[in-house]
Amino acid sequence: MTRRTVFDTSVVVSALLFRAGRLAWLRSHWADRRCVSLVSHETAEELAKVLRLKKFRLTTGEYHEALAAYLPFCEIVEVARKCSIVCRDPKDQPFLDLAQCGKANALVSGDRDLLVLAERTKFLIETPEEYRRRVLEA
Repeated sequence: MTRRTVFDTSVVVSALLFRAGRLAWLRSHWADRRCVSLVSHETAEELAKVLRLKKFRLTTGEYHEALAAYLPFCEIVEVARKCSIVCRDPKDQPFLDLAQCGKANALVSGDRDLLVLAERTKFLIETPEEYRRRVLEA
């Protein structure tokens, strides 16, 4: 079974920019098609915006390289309706909406505002560490 997975922006950025970091394994995970990473117009736009932040100091080439290491491996989902579960942080709501509309198996995030909703959705909401353990056990 292919895992339909939503990764929040901070997870994707960590995997893309910190190649020796704890989330670097995700690059090969999605590139090798061991999951179907889901994005919406809104979540892809947020990723592009975050990668442009001055704190990351990416050149134009590095910016494009980062996007190219993720977006081609993603399935674009049209978010047609809002998730019935509402996140207390409106900036995180698009990830819930995407997971629901994209029929995701999991939403992977380190964000507490999303993690507190873990038992309330049809899809799993888990930390990157929990996701990795579950993937390795499968």
